[in-house]
Amino acid sequence: MPKSFILALDQGTTSSRAILFDRNGQAVATAQRPFQQIFPEPGWVEHRPEDIWNSQLGVAREVLKKQNLSAAEVAAVGLTNQRETTVIWNRRTGEPIHNAIVWQCRRTADRCDALRASEWKEKIQEKTGLVVDAYFSASKIEWILDQVPGAREAAEAGELAFGTIDTWLIWNLTAGRIHATDVSNASRTMLFNLHTGDWDEELLDCFRIPRPLLPEIIPSSHVLGETEPSLFGASVPLGGVAGDQQAALFGQICTQPGLAKNTYGTGCFLLMQTGPEIVRSRHSLVTTVAWKLGAEPIHYALEGSVFIAGAAIQWLRDGLQIIGTAAETEALARTVANSAGTYFVPAFVGLGAPYWDQQARGTITGLTRGTTRAHLARAALESIAYQTRDVLDAMSADAGISFSELRVDGGAAVNDFLMQFQADILNVPVTRPVNPETTATGAAFLAGLAVGFWRDTTQLETLWQREQTFVPGMSDDERSLRYAGWKQAVTQARA
Repeated sequence: MPKSFILALDQGTTSSRAILFDRNGQAVATAQRPFQQIFPEPGWVEHRPEDIWNSQLGVAREVLKKQNLSAAEVAAVGLTNQRETTVIWNRRTGEPIHNAIVWQCRRTADRCDALRASEWKEKIQEKTGLVVDAYFSASKIEWILDQVPGAREAAEAGELAFGTIDTWLIWNLTAGRIHATDVSNASRTMLFNLHTGDWDEELLDCFRIPRPLLPEIIPSSHVLGETEPSLFGASVPLGGVAGDQQAALFGQICTQPGLAKNTYGTGCFLLMQTGPEIVRSRHSLVTTVAWKLGAEPIHYALEGSVFIAGAAIQWLRDGLQIIGTAAETEALARTVANSAGTYFVPAFVGLGAPYWDQQARGTITGLTRGTTRAHLARAALESIAYQTRDVLDAMSADAGISFSELRVDGGAAVNDFLMQFQADILNVPVTRPVNPETTATGAAFLAGLAVGFWRDTTQLETLWQREQTFVPGMSDDERSLRYAGWKQAVTQARA
């Protein structure tokens, strides 16, 4: 049968999705399932690894059934995933020894604070390109090995396997035959040396992590094996793997150095591709791997991560219960002329780039008797745009360039109010593509390149199309005044 489709598996923080793409790079079918978020203590976030696997397998089967397709019609599977989230399991049974510790979790903040106060701060940043923070995987691995009885001894004996979510899914997709991670996910562990392209022995010693625990590191576009035949009725090549933000960067066809994208999801992630050269940040951003295409050199990126973006809107819905759906916020925000001096700093789990303040907490300033839920909804949306500007300003200073365009994607990118405010507060055009599923698209493109489904990146460039560009319309004085108010609110959140 003709192999006419690529199956992209998009494993996110709150849901698992599967999307089928045709040769034109168009999504022809989608399936999605949420799974439970677990909050054992304030600032702690966990997932059940079994929920992640079962939901991802379920949507993959569902999307094939929707199109009445057999696995024989799928050329390859591409995988993209929430990054840094940490799972450790028994190699013999495949059973996790603890819940997955999610990237948002702050349980190891004190450990990271101690490292940042020592000589390890500069050493870790020089080796990994990352800022020492509980966001990354290393301290999460250490915590599980310390807290689960017998785990450290079992890890040293080679009985356990660690993985970020890509590795956990690859293990299950191949029935335990392959224990691997791609370079983009490896670079998010705080154990990967950017200069050697391998795990760093000195960092493993720092976090007391046995090397037998770690997966093999592979390219992002590369046929690493095949899926277990019983899962989909036939085996399918696994051809592409990348962390969600790197996949979105590739899906936005930011294949030339200097191009940047922002993904608006649970968090907010701004990446700029810098080519095969490692660009060091002087403004508290991180240097990370973008991708590796087969035998080509690794390409790198500068990244700024905002911990809470769409999750702030979820809090209005589920926590305060002042909205019924996230989509309501756009119309609600338009019912007021401005936020009436209200600023919402959603530092529920601290602040990410460029502040890296693990102790900051959520703050709403400027409340009066006249403040309504419309003002709060508008302030929540505006907070996403303000945090993006914080990062873009730092990135511009690091790269030494002024951006002429920001490409956007993710769930909140469909909110026209937010996109217009983003363009206004940045004073930069914001471009939204026709295909908003850029994370899954990137995974599909990486897999398709590996099996020859698409010829090269030049062909992929012809598949990307812009849907709308939002042009700045705010005056310089108003922009400066509003942003100054935001910076003052951030100061209060950090206090």
